[in-house]
Amino acid sequence: MKFSVLRSRVKRCEQVVAVRLVDTQDHWGVLSQVWRSGWSPLRIIVAGVASGFVVGKLEIPGKVNGARWLQMVGSVSNLLASGQAAFASAMAAHAAGAADDAAEQADAAADKVDDAVNPGATAAAAGAAAGAAAAASAASAPRAPAQAGLGRQDPDDSIGPRPAEAATELSER
Repeated sequence: MKFSVLRSRVKRCEQVVAVRLVDTQDHWGVLSQVWRSGWSPLRIIVAGVASGFVVGKLEIPGKVNGARWLQMVGSVSNLLASGQAAFASAMAAHAAGAADDAAEQADAAADKVDDAVNPGATAAAAGAAAGAAAAASAASAPRAPAQAGLGRQDPDDSIGPRPAEAATELSER
């Protein structure tokens, strides 16, 4: 096969994957919305009563008791909750990245507009921006703990004491 034919097949496959990705995300959103709206309080209670009845009927004496079933259900629910948390975290990271990209593009566009409007003012604006950035980095730099307090941080620090320091401070009172 020719290289151009292979390249065109790869591009076509990439386009198909992109379309399928969008379709999958759309379908996932619809499924999650329908799933959440489908679980009304009455349905949750009915599902709990039905599963309790089935577990009670299927209970084999000595092998599986109610406590083990509850432990298993708790473990599965924790697994699902951690999966949802991981998914939400990944989506938040993706959204934060997209917001950062949009902010950078907006800054670049604003700089272009400023350059077009005031070509002579760019050097003064760059100096002012550098001064503001230096002041912001100096203000956000972590401060060293006070020597007189033997490792204790200032009470106005936004970070706060570490757990061991807080426990020691409480025990000294």
